[in-house]
Amino acid sequence: MNNETMKSAAQAVPDAGSIDRRSIPPLAVESRWNLADGHAVRRIDWPGITGESAAPRGSILFLPGRGDAYEKYLESLDEWHRDGWRVTASDWRGQAGSGRLGKDAYTGHIDDFSTWTDDLSHLWKRWTREVPGPHIIAGHSMGGHLIMRALVDGKLDGETPPTACFLSAPMLGMQGPPVPLIVQHFVAKLMTWIGDPTRQAWKWSEKPGELPAGRVNLLTHDAERYADEQYWRDTRPELVMGPASWRWVEQGFASSRVLESAGALERVTCPVLIVSTSNDKLVSHEANVRAARRLPNGRLFELGEEAHHEVLRETDAVRGRVMDAIAAFLDEVAPPRATVAQ
Repeated sequence: MNNETMKSAAQAVPDAGSIDRRSIPPLAVESRWNLADGHAVRRIDWPGITGESAAPRGSILFLPGRGDAYEKYLESLDEWHRDGWRVTASDWRGQAGSGRLGKDAYTGHIDDFSTWTDDLSHLWKRWTREVPGPHIIAGHSMGGHLIMRALVDGKLDGETPPTACFLSAPMLGMQGPPVPLIVQHFVAKLMTWIGDPTRQAWKWSEKPGELPAGRVNLLTHDAERYADEQYWRDTRPELVMGPASWRWVEQGFASSRVLESAGALERVTCPVLIVSTSNDKLVSHEANVRAARRLPNGRLFELGEEAHHEVLRETDAVRGRVMDAIAAFLDEVAPPRATVAQ
């Protein structure tokens, strides 16, 4: 399915303009679920469409990116719910309101990306037993990377594998100097050897909690949507996260090497939509393009100068195109029940 087909097949989201991005929607419920070792992480759930004879079209599980919180995606999550989906979003262990794994309250640290993919496997098994299918998994940036690693490693196969997957600017490769991935990984590994691997890998803003100057130019052209993040940080200080640790960086390169290895992505058979922008300064658009070509059922929706990294939080015109592409993809892989009955 090409880009034009995805655009034309999309259905409009009703009353999207009425969504308040700075409050929890009235039908959404925040709670916590426990990981296999008992660590508690936050979740937020929309029950699906309402009405005596109504049934959810299926269920979507959304995982945000590095340093992210699901609060940033309330607009999109609520729109998918309004389109008939039962929707869940979750923190990653050690992010947002689900604690920290480093030595301070702000650094994003992880010992091994497999910790997160094991967590995802655990949550996926539990979630698919709770909610109706078809079951769709989705993620942004690092969330997209971890979903792809879990798919490559067979951690989401089980009794209920994903019906389909869509990824927003996934971190299937990281932006860096024009040197081979193996060299980038070696340098990052060296940095974990010559100093504390939990230390921050880059500088942060002068004031903890305050978004760094110029960061907006990496993320979105929409100043109001960008300001939503500061609102939620001010309202919920536990969401504040700064730079990643050197161990996180090293693990990012190590995991990227797994995805780039021969035969890895070719093992993923479920339909996957990748939304990516050539203007991305944080993740590798080229890696995303390669991945879409290698995946047996891969699709690519490509953006350019009009979009920065956070494609789900772009200006209305650009974001609308992205949401339309996702809607068309979902119509193909999990048609509405009325369509199935015809």
